[in-house]
Amino acid sequence: MFYLSTTPLENINLKENLKSDQAGAFASFEGLVRNHNDGKKVVALEYEAFEPLCQKEFEVILKEAKERFAIIDLRCFHRVGKLTIGEMAVWVGVIAAHRDDAFAACRYIIDEVKKRLPIWKKEYYVDGESGWVNCQVGNAWVPHP
Repeated sequence: MFYLSTTPLENINLKENLKSDQAGAFASFEGLVRNHNDGKKVVALEYEAFEPLCQKEFEVILKEAKERFAIIDLRCFHRVGKLTIGEMAVWVGVIAAHRDDAFAACRYIIDEVKKRLPIWKKEYYVDGESGWVNCQVGNAWVPHP
């Protein structure tokens, strides 16, 4: 399951309904807003997403993860809106019978989410400037919608 949230992830029970008597392992990843990027001092981030395509592409990622790893269930939450330093931007949780599958699937899912989902990140800098980051394919810049 994939969720976009305007609510701070710290205020959500992320593991809710992510349990099974068959699970011997739980692995999670938390992506946090840091105060720097590419040599610039960051004061905040803003995320925008195209939800219908996010949901559709996440279903493909979920199918791939289940084919590659012996996982039981997973959840992924991604924030949208403006976030401050230290806030959680993304969370992935995976349950599996064994830890190797839980860890590997968790890593796979976050990597694929960051590569494939239409989620755009805007950074706000201490000097008052701002800019959309990682919005390129190859060497060509892709304009933000």
